[in-house]
Amino acid sequence: MTELSAPAREIDLPRLDLVFDDVDSVKRACADFRQVYHRLRAEIAKIIVGQDEVVDQTLTALFADGHVLLEGVPGLGKTLLVRTLGRTLTLPFARIQFTPDVMPADITGTSVVLEDQPTRRRTFAFRPGPIFNQLVLADEINRATPKSQSALLEAMQERSVSIGGQTRPLARPFFVMATQNPIEQEGTYPLPEAQLDRFFFKIAVPYTTRREMNDIVARTTTTVESVVNQVVDGAYILQAQRLARRIVVAPHVQDYAIRMVLATHPGGPHCDDDVARYIATGVSPRGAQAIVCAAKIRALVDGRYAAAFKDVIDVTVPALRHRIIRSFEAEADGVTADDIIHRLLEYVPRATPDR
Repeated sequence: MTELSAPAREIDLPRLDLVFDDVDSVKRACADFRQVYHRLRAEIAKIIVGQDEVVDQTLTALFADGHVLLEGVPGLGKTLLVRTLGRTLTLPFARIQFTPDVMPADITGTSVVLEDQPTRRRTFAFRPGPIFNQLVLADEINRATPKSQSALLEAMQERSVSIGGQTRPLARPFFVMATQNPIEQEGTYPLPEAQLDRFFFKIAVPYTTRREMNDIVARTTTTVESVVNQVVDGAYILQAQRLARRIVVAPHVQDYAIRMVLATHPGGPHCDDDVARYIATGVSPRGAQAIVCAAKIRALVDGRYAAAFKDVIDVTVPALRHRIIRSFEAEADGVTADDIIHRLLEYVPRATPDR
């Protein structure tokens, strides 16, 4: 099942000036970004109660040009969060409800035969699938067969789709935001490691608190309906992504992120023996890239022009938890990927004599 968004409307945004002549121009661009970020955050909060960390991690991935995998038990608002985000953006939005009978052509599109009635002449025309939207919600992605899941691989990495020997580029920016249920495994197909690695963040959606649940019930059992306004368009997102790239990361901070990734490689010089026995395969360089890019966004949102150790620490868990393949011993001992990463955060030093 595919659900498409309504046409977007024009919105008024402060355009980010990326030609910096002096320090004041840098400050203005960063302040404008923070203003828009908090407007976007406020619009989402009209619908989503609590889940502050989940929302912030989702927006961090958005402005870092990364895809998101949301994992949590049913009813915690995963789908609602992405749909609400789609309502705050002017990007063309599509929701794909994954089931075992979804075929790759249902995602990428297919060629259809058109017949001209007067001449009876037949031609082929390509009918694009929902993947050609710019914000795609892949709902319950692990219910699709591996063949259908693979239809997303090229789109997520290359931002293009190859069909019938022709490569068709996707409009930028382009985001896949997928959801999955961690407990109901009957009739599901675990995502392959190659596809998991293409997600920028894997975000764990927790249970709501007592106060948050009271707010949810109050909002959803009355006649009051919240109106969400569009805040950001695609051009602004691209500008914000380029602005974030200009945030400085000191060599020792970047090296800390790199050593965090190297500490997941069993047999390597940076991996602790107590951790190595719980890891079958470590994190690829994409993990280090995700940490650094996300740390830049967190610094920018916090009003700083350089990423710090705190930013790296804050984003390490969602950036790495889906990239660590646990060993049989870890599964037998009940050690999760999050447990491994927290252990790494404890013992990996922030600075080394080698630097």
